[in-house]
Amino acid sequence: MNTMMRAGMTAILLFTAFSCGKNDNAGLEPSAADMKNLTQYVDPYIGTGDHGHVFLGANVPFGLVQLGPVNISQGWDWCSGYHISDTTIMGFAHTHLSGTGIGDLGDIAFMPVAGDVKFGRGAPGEPESGMYSYFHRATEKARPGYYAVSLDRYGIDVELTATKRVGFHKYTFTKGSDARVIIDLQHGTGWDAPVDGEIIQENDTVISGFRHSSGWAKDQKIYFTATFSKPIKGFKQEIIEQEARRVTRKAVHGIINFDASDETPLYAKVALSPVSVENAKMNMSAELPDWDFRRTITAADAAWNKELNKIDFETSSAGTKTIFYTAFYHTMIAPSEFCDVNRDYFGADRQVHPKAQFTNYTTFSLWDTYRAAHPLMTIVHPEKMPDIINTMLNIYREQGKLPVWHLVGNETDCMVGNPGISVVADAILKGFGGFDKNYAYEALKNSAMLDERGQDLMREYGYIPFDKDNESLAKTMEYAIADWSVAQVAKSMGKTDDFEYFTNLGKAYKAYFDPSVQFMRGKDSEGKFREPFNPFKSVHGNSDYTEGNAWQYTWLVPHDIDGLMELFGSKEAFLNKFDSLFIVTGDMGEEASPDISGLIGQYAHGNEPSHHILYIYTLIGEPAKTAEKVRYVLDSLYTDKPAGLCGNEDVGQMSAWYVLSALGFYQIEPAGGRYFFGSPVMDKASIHVGNGKTFRITAENNSSENKYIKSVTLNGELYDKPYIDYKDIAAGGEIVFEMGR
Repeated sequence: MNTMMRAGMTAILLFTAFSCGKNDNAGLEPSAADMKNLTQYVDPYIGTGDHGHVFLGANVPFGLVQLGPVNISQGWDWCSGYHISDTTIMGFAHTHLSGTGIGDLGDIAFMPVAGDVKFGRGAPGEPESGMYSYFHRATEKARPGYYAVSLDRYGIDVELTATKRVGFHKYTFTKGSDARVIIDLQHGTGWDAPVDGEIIQENDTVISGFRHSSGWAKDQKIYFTATFSKPIKGFKQEIIEQEARRVTRKAVHGIINFDASDETPLYAKVALSPVSVENAKMNMSAELPDWDFRRTITAADAAWNKELNKIDFETSSAGTKTIFYTAFYHTMIAPSEFCDVNRDYFGADRQVHPKAQFTNYTTFSLWDTYRAAHPLMTIVHPEKMPDIINTMLNIYREQGKLPVWHLVGNETDCMVGNPGISVVADAILKGFGGFDKNYAYEALKNSAMLDERGQDLMREYGYIPFDKDNESLAKTMEYAIADWSVAQVAKSMGKTDDFEYFTNLGKAYKAYFDPSVQFMRGKDSEGKFREPFNPFKSVHGNSDYTEGNAWQYTWLVPHDIDGLMELFGSKEAFLNKFDSLFIVTGDMGEEASPDISGLIGQYAHGNEPSHHILYIYTLIGEPAKTAEKVRYVLDSLYTDKPAGLCGNEDVGQMSAWYVLSALGFYQIEPAGGRYFFGSPVMDKASIHVGNGKTFRITAENNSSENKYIKSVTLNGELYDKPYIDYKDIAAGGEIVFEMGR
């Protein structure tokens, strides 16, 4: 072992024993008979408290439909529409975001009621206004693919399940009640506001329509059709026209009456389509032609089990197992399919594209997810990577650049940098096929050479000056990461000139380093550092940094740690400053982003720009320090409680960090596939990596004290690198960590 490996690292043991000792086809993906019941370890409430913002409800992996409750409350902690502190429900919407810092979607909400109600949220404590109901937590149940609750105000029991494109409702009304179902096309989540909508009764059991809204996604249309198990006794549509920003907005509600003279439940199947009502009907016919509610719940559970069984994680700690499988579950809520069963989809060019040759996806929170969620996907979902990359390449074709933060066919341009570049580059460098590699390189290069969002300034000055653009330092640092990624692909394709050009752009971060204070500082167009300078200060949305400060952004060079170290003059100087990151405390100010959370000193695990930082120690030959800090984060900043996340889930990124780190490694660099060692928390794990291959991980003598990796063997041979390469994981085999004090 070299010095780095001998110093030790934290290890997590995972072992996937799908064969249970009986299957001679060791290494093959598990059959249905070999599947373990892993959904029992998922607790969907983790992350519904504090600022986790996770979705709670019924869905299947990567499905278009996320069917769940919407609280009355609005605000930052209700970005998903639900928070554990709330005990009100105003509807069950069919689309949700999970873990974002901005609210949107919440489309096509159904609300069963009894008697006349007024539309809108109303006010808590005023039971005559609004259509909401209180509920008691004791009646609420949630597990993968299933949600249930009792609406106290109306005496109605609600159960929900789903397929990819269809939400399935079961309402049990009090016998003899005035049973009604409200279809709410007015209220969405967060920024979302209605633009237009329509609800039509087609016959005595079918209602169809569409909702057009504008919010974070500026131009969203979603179509639906709903089929009921009982005849409609009465239907009316109410339209509310509202003036907002000199635009007349049309909000629509439908009120449907049903017979509740007996206790027979009312079932409703609601199919969605981004294309048309006709396609919504096609989706329903293909995915849910019958009325077997229990079978649909079982099928949803099986769908989740199939995906969760891709990692068999063995540990004696029940709490750790729950945290792990809940985290893995959260990584598979999105990206979500954004197409119909025949692959028709609505594109970024605002056009319908019929029968695509790939499955189209949406909800790309790339500033977050390029760091861990996508590197995890390359390991556990290799079969999805061609469709993910083809989706991104078609977004490039339709809007002229790779996605930045893409939502239901809309480019939000949220956050800074070019994170889509790193995801596509990573797929190319890892050898994925199923897409046009030359066209992918064109997309990488052209997206990196646009004259928007400060990119022209970066090329003009070599960095983005703070007197020319806001959040200038953060933009430059992220562009440098993306440009380095382009350079690596150029090198692999023999494009020498491009390699040199983009490698140089990848070093743009150096312009901000001030050796007199050893921090990255904003710099103006005349080359002068910003004054006054406070490395703790953070101003949300109006500073040189994005959701961070100088203490955090100084280390945002995951692609060139050696180059960063050189700026400090020596490894010793670098380490002295780096060590202090985890100790120093200071006031970030009242205007700091709430996202800067999960603090260890000034290290902020609750926000994504910090997520690679703990592994820098391993890269520079100090793995014991990585082990100590990674194990602390795994044990202390993730819990099995509703407030179990120390920051926004951010569409799977927070959870993906946990999954990879719990397995014992993490991809520091934005592309290329070197997963640096940390400190695994399991005893054994098996990862089914596709093509019938399994990568096994064993952490011998692992414990809270024995958290350092003392030696490593790969496929029985002594291994002296501080990382495992993607190609070795994808090939299958076994890595063994010998753990010690």
